[in-house]
Amino acid sequence: MAVKYDLSGEKKIATRESYGNALVELGQEHEDLVVLDADLAGATKTGTFKKAFPDRHIDCGIAEANMMGIAAGLATCGKVPFASSFAMFATGRAFEQVRNTIAHGELNVKVAASHAGISVGEDGATHQCCEDIALMRVIPNMVVINPCDDVEAQAAVKAAYEYVGPMYLRFGRLAVPVLNDPETYRFELGKGIVMRDGSDLTIIATGLEVYESLVAAEKLAAEGINAEVINIHTIKPIDKELIRSSAAKTGKVVTVEEHSVIGGLYSAVCETLAEKNPVRVLAIGVQDEFGHSGPAKDLLKEFGLDSEGIYKKIKEIL
Repeated sequence: MAVKYDLSGEKKIATRESYGNALVELGQEHEDLVVLDADLAGATKTGTFKKAFPDRHIDCGIAEANMMGIAAGLATCGKVPFASSFAMFATGRAFEQVRNTIAHGELNVKVAASHAGISVGEDGATHQCCEDIALMRVIPNMVVINPCDDVEAQAAVKAAYEYVGPMYLRFGRLAVPVLNDPETYRFELGKGIVMRDGSDLTIIATGLEVYESLVAAEKLAAEGINAEVINIHTIKPIDKELIRSSAAKTGKVVTVEEHSVIGGLYSAVCETLAEKNPVRVLAIGVQDEFGHSGPAKDLLKEFGLDSEGIYKKIKEIL
């Protein structure tokens, strides 16, 4: 059964803001929570935690690899560290430390990355990380979360604290519509959410593309095409049962992600379906290319990741 959601787009919050706010709430309840950042407290919004709990915030400077080592050490002492930086640096620059020091030892470290995807905007290709999900998904023991809005992001941060083990959390710079109802929303690790029931095709989306996919589905509905929309907030472990059952029902699947189509949601869904019930899967995402500088909304449109672009691509295959 589909959940209640709001497509008005009246309220918009960047999920990096949600991250900072959730940390403060958790910090009030849990004294073992420690937050680290790499000279980016203002951008990653860990500055809100720093202001509230200065003795539990560590600025490691522009040295992400070292920060991951410090986080690992804190975890061995019973702390619950959230290590924060831009996605490009948290997963790219510090990959070896995340893999060997954190994940290999199954340490209780949360790698929280903001400024993921092309919606970073004017910062350009060097900062628009569209490979982070692929990098983190391939690491054994690593859980990968990509929330779609403020409500889901705050719930994911709280779930991350409760989960014991390494986890990657992906947040964005762009303010995005708040879809979910805070009164009824429930976050369950590893479980996808049916946002809209349908029978003609399945749209599986993650992150900010959940909203865009729902808007695209409404456009399709106006033409008599009934699309099921699934929010996959947990890329790993992915909800295989839900994906397979929906694909079996509709016979056609479209994945939508603000990430490379190589190694991310598309790959995870194809791997899931190929095991038991292969169907045709269309990948909507960043193709094998780098982003470039420009306003975030213009880039989403250029890359075909806004609702209109999604709608047009689905119409082409139908």
